[in-house]
Amino acid sequence: MSSWGLAEPRPLPPGQRRTESLRPVHYGRVPRMDLASWSLRIGGDAKGGSTALTWAEFDDLPKVDVRADHHCVSHYTTQDLLWSGVAVRTILDLAPPEDDVEHALVSAAYGYSSNVRMEDLASPRAILATHLDGEPLTPEHGWPCRLVLPHLYGWKGPKWVLAIDYQHHPERGFWEQRGYHFTGDVWREERYAYQE
Repeated sequence: MSSWGLAEPRPLPPGQRRTESLRPVHYGRVPRMDLASWSLRIGGDAKGGSTALTWAEFDDLPKVDVRADHHCVSHYTTQDLLWSGVAVRTILDLAPPEDDVEHALVSAAYGYSSNVRMEDLASPRAILATHLDGEPLTPEHGWPCRLVLPHLYGWKGPKWVLAIDYQHHPERGFWEQRGYHFTGDVWREERYAYQE
């Protein structure tokens, strides 16, 4: 403990530096989302076909809190954020993938997407967050729902999530098509595709 009674900051992943607040970073405009028409679709190579959850159905699912750091590929880390929402594991149990599926394409507003390994989605710390530090997400931070994968760079967790498509044959998402690493493990400093 420090002299202020706060925990000492944890070590940072390689190449990262601390920042005090989570800066909203996104490509393009912030979308206007309407909860009356919002849904989360789970499909692709899913057992039993595609499933869609309305906002009311999604909001009725059990909630979890995950305290985690956010690591931006542009070298900054914000520590000790409290994310609240639905554990991704809950979605995987509700609408499971077919056997041997190893990837999912997580899609969001404006055609944004990210390829994520199933082992990362199934992490007990993976969350479809609706709240940050006890407050609903702001539109700039992904309201109404964003994927948070604490052990990966931030771009792997899209804001404004609309769909999860399981894939036997993965495809590169928005940033992966533009030269970012397929996996994005922050502790291995997997920033760019040339490192694969």
